Amino acid sequence: MRDYRRVADMVAAEIAAGRLRPGDRLPTQRAFARRHGIADSTAGRVYGELTRRGLVVGEVGRGTFVRAAPPAAGPALAEPTPSRVDLELNHPVVDGQSALLGAGLARLSRPDVLDAALRPAGASGTTAARDAVAATLAGDGWTPDPAAVLFAGNGRQAIAAALAALVPAGGRLGVEAFTFPVVKALAARLGIVLVPLACDTQGLRADALLAAHRDAPLAAVYLQPTLHNPLTVTMPAARRAELAAALCETGLTAVEDAVWSFMHDSAPPPLAAHAPGNVILADSLSKRLAPGLTLGFAVTPPHLADRMSAALRSGAWTTTGFALEAATGWLTDGTAETIAAAKRADAAERRRIAGETLAGFTLRADPRAYFCWWELPEPWRADTFVAAAGRRGIAVTPAASFTVGPHRAPNAIRVGLASAPPAVLRRALTVLAGLARTAPEDVAPE
Repeated sequence: MRDYRRVADMVAAEIAAGRLRPGDRLPTQRAFARRHGIADSTAGRVYGELTRRGLVVGEVGRGTFVRAAPPAAGPALAEPTPSRVDLELNHPVVDGQSALLGAGLARLSRPDVLDAALRPAGASGTTAARDAVAATLAGDGWTPDPAAVLFAGNGRQAIAAALAALVPAGGRLGVEAFTFPVVKALAARLGIVLVPLACDTQGLRADALLAAHRDAPLAAVYLQPTLHNPLTVTMPAARRAELAAALCETGLTAVEDAVWSFMHDSAPPPLAAHAPGNVILADSLSKRLAPGLTLGFAVTPPHLADRMSAALRSGAWTTTGFALEAATGWLTDGTAETIAAAKRADAAERRRIAGETLAGFTLRADPRAYFCWWELPEPWRADTFVAAAGRRGIAVTPAASFTVGPHRAPNAIRVGLASAPPAVLRRALTVLAGLARTAPEDVAPE
C-alpha cells in the first residue's frame, strides 16, 4: 500500500502547478482510491492530510474542493516586503500612540510604583485598577461597581474564564448564529456544546433564546451587543431590554463581549446595565490601546465572583502586576481615551476607503467598525474567493469561520480594516474588488 503522504504530495504538486485550481472539486474518496490504486481508507487519509495542510476544504453534502496553492514567492501588491496583506486580523494602531504610552510609563520608574508592579497580581487586582476600569466603562445609564471588576491576562482569557465558570463540560452555550471564532475554539477545548440562536437586523432575538432554552436548557449565553463581530450590528436599547427580561425569566447568565464597544461612543448602555445580576461583561485593552498590551477585565455579579475568580486562577488566566499598574496609569491620566478617540477617527477613514473601493457590492458595515461583512456576488463561493485572494497575497476570513451549527455558511467574508496601512488597504481592496468582478473560472493563477 502506497504511503498516503506521497499521494498527498502528488495532489499538492498539482495544486502548486495550477493544474488543480481554487474551487475545483476533487473526486469522491472512493473514486480517488480506484484512480490511484489505493484502499478507500488510504484515500481518506490523503484527503485528511490535504485538509491539514490547508490545501482543500470539505463541505458536507457537496464534496471536497481545492482551497489554496502554496503562497507566491514574492509580494502580490508591489510592496517592499514579502509579507501578506492582512485583512484577516484586526490590530488597530494609530500614529503617535507609542509616544503617548511611553510617556505614561514614566510613573513606573518610581520605586514605590515599580515595587507594586513587580509583585504578583490576583484576580481582584488593586483598588486603583478597579476604580480606573469602572470609570472607563461608565457611561450614560450605567456605572459599574468597582468591587465587581476582576482581571485577566487579556480579553480572551476573561471570556474563557466566564465560560468555564458558567458552563460545565457537555453543557449548552447559546451563541449568535455568527459568533467570534475564538469562542468556537474555547468551547471545543472546554467540552461545551454551542447552540446557534437566530438573529435579525437588531441582533440576537429574545424569542430565539427562550425557545432554545425550552427545547433543552442552556447553561449560559455569549453575545456581542455592540459592533457585533463580524456583522457590525449594534443592538438598540429596546432589544437589550428584551434580552435582559429573557435572562431574568430563565435565570440564565450572559457573557457580554464588549471589546469593541469603545468604538461606538453613542451606543446604548450595555446589557449589563439592564440585568446586572445576569451578565458578566468582558472587555480588554488590546483593541482600545495596543495589541501587545494584554489586560482583560470582567464586571461580575457578586454571586458569581468566587466562581469567576476560581476559574481565572485555575486556568492561569490572571494578569501580571506590571500590566495592571501600567494600565491603571493610562486609564486615569487620559491616555487611553485620547488613543480611543484617535482610533474612532481612524476607523471612520478606513471605512470610507472600503466604501469607495467596494462600491456596488453588498456590504454590512457600521462606519465605526474596523471590519465589514461582504456578501460575495454569484457565482463566487467564500472558500474559493479566500483562496484566490490568498494567491494574490491578501488574507481575508470566510464566513465559515464565524458560522455555528450544521447549516452551510453563506458566500460571504469578513474584511478586517485595521491592520494594513491605509494606502496598502486601498490597493488590497481594489484588487479584491477586481477579483469579485471576475468569474471564478476566468481567474488565472498568480
